[in-house]
Amino acid sequence: MNIPKNLGNILVLAGLSLFLLIILFPLGIVGLNSVKSQEEFTQFGPFAFPAKFAWSQIQEAAQKLGFFNRLWNSFLISLPTTLLATTLSLLNGYALGIGRVRGKVVFLIFFMIATTLPQESMVYPLYYIFREIGLYNTRCAVILILTAVHLSFGTYLLATVLGTFPRDFIDAAHIDGAGKLYVLSHIVLPLIMPTLSVLFVFFFIWSWNDFFLSLIFLISEKVQTLPLGVLQMRGQYITNINLQSAAALLLSLPCIIFFFLFQRTLTKGIIASGLKG
Repeated sequence: MNIPKNLGNILVLAGLSLFLLIILFPLGIVGLNSVKSQEEFTQFGPFAFPAKFAWSQIQEAAQKLGFFNRLWNSFLISLPTTLLATTLSLLNGYALGIGRVRGKVVFLIFFMIATTLPQESMVYPLYYIFREIGLYNTRCAVILILTAVHLSFGTYLLATVLGTFPRDFIDAAHIDGAGKLYVLSHIVLPLIMPTLSVLFVFFFIWSWNDFFLSLIFLISEKVQTLPLGVLQMRGQYITNINLQSAAALLLSLPCIIFFFLFQRTLTKGIIASGLKG
């Protein structure tokens, strides 16, 4: 019996294809039901192909969702959060990974524990703090909280990566009279840019898809994000599944577009991180 040499590659490809189908299946069902009338959904179920595409449902969902206002709010929260979390993670990782900080193991343990804390445990103290300082029901509150949440993971990751950074480059730069900021911006940053780009993409997607913290700290429709708008598609007694599907599709589209725009950067960053490890 002849076993092909590339049998392993075929099995890996088959497994990845199966996982891809599993991941894309819910998105396909959402897209299918978003262009299907409610009568067809009730009569034929969620898996039947629509006889006629009801594009008006997407327009209705966008109108009820307040799509462009919520899209702008999501952007105003996600981008500053991502920039702040990435920048602060880089500075912390540089200090703990390369710098000579006393007790840095304790700091790393602290950040590692912080990544495991559930968001629900932080709601009550943060609610009272932001209400007292007048930031409750503002985008700034969500930006600060999400930045802190992402910062713990980003700091731990970059401190671990920079802990293996070659000291010869840094020592040579110090001998030439380079300062810490120069070393960070001209030596360290270009070499870890792939890892930093992956972190940037992850932070943006996590911030964009945040639901729980935004639900607690954004009670006014004027400042609410896209994930919260999906709740408006639910009625008190009857839920229009087709409108909810259309709203979910509108929510997913910006994230999908963002992923395709940065797909090459993400792939290069993951490959470079894997090669360094």
